[in-house]
Formats: sequence, C-alpha cells, structure tokens
Amino acid sequence: MRVLGISGSLRRDSHNRALLRAAAAELAAAGAQLDVWDRLAELPHYDEELDVEPAPPAVADLRRAIADADAVLISTPEYNASLPGGLKNALDWASRPWPGNALRDKPVAVVGASEGLFGAVWAQAEARKVLATIGARVVDGELPVGQAHEAFDAGGALRDPALREALAERVAALLDGACAPLQESA
Repeated sequence: MRVLGISGSLRRDSHNRALLRAAAAELAAAGAQLDVWDRLAELPHYDEELDVEPAPPAVADLRRAIADADAVLISTPEYNASLPGGLKNALDWASRPWPGNALRDKPVAVVGASEGLFGAVWAQAEARKVLATIGARVVDGELPVGQAHEAFDAGGALRDPALREALAERVAALLDGACAPLQESA
C-alpha cells in the first residue's frame, strides 16, 4: 500500500517533515510505504485562469501523486491559528476539477507539529474541514506534537511513548480507511 506524505512546511528540516519520517517507520512496520511529495514551493498560487489543461507541471505532479496513492498523510505546522498558505494552496489545486478531483473519496489523515504547546491543533482542524469539503474521506482525530523542537530523538523517533502510540493509531486508522470499501449512496 502506498501513502503519499505532504508536509505543510517549506523548510527542508522542518518538524513536520520529521513527523512524516516517524510516520514512515510506522507505515513500514504495517507493510506500507510512504512517498513524500516535496514540491509545495513550486506550486503557483491558485488562479482559475491557470487551471486549464495541461496543468502547470507541479500541479499535474501533485494531482498525479495523490491519484496514484492509496491514502494521504498530511503533516502541518500552524501559522496564525490556521493552515500555512502553501498547504492551503496545494489543497485548492488538488480540489480541481470538481467533483472528480484526486482527493475525492481518498482516505486522508492529518497530523501536526509545532514548537508551541498545542501542536498545531487548529491547523489540523482547519485541514480536516477543507479536506472534507473537497470530498476526501478524512480520518477523524488529530495528533498534536507540541514543543516539536524537543519531541524527536537523534534517530528521528518521537521521544514520548504516548505520542509514538498515538502516531501508530493515526497510521492504523489511515490504513484501515484505505482498505475500507466506499459506501454506496442510497
């Protein structure tokens, strides 16, 4: 099973990329593979006039990566109590064309890390709201990793056993969602 990882942070050594690496270990233990999509900075600002075929290269790559994945795991920081602009922009591009976009009916889980105490909980809630509106099958719940600058050991694992367990639960719920059949509308 292939899971696409997207970090909402543009920094190469961000805490959210570290959280995706920690999730990759959990996924590998479950027999799944995490492929990280790292072209967030290359996406143009969403503009309906640019939303034509052929799509801009980074947009086409994002849509293809989502479509090719069995599930998506987003790890986001929190900027001003919400999503980072680059991540919101990526979700806007991924939401097109409506209603048959690449995220439609795709299982998606959201986790987050920040240096503050709250671990990007508001950003995670905003991301789940946007994803539900897009039509993704959003895994309920969050994983807030607060004080992220101290949360990871030298090997990249989460130091706190409770956080490691919570990450394993998020990963398991995402994989369960990817294996669950779609519900038919009556």
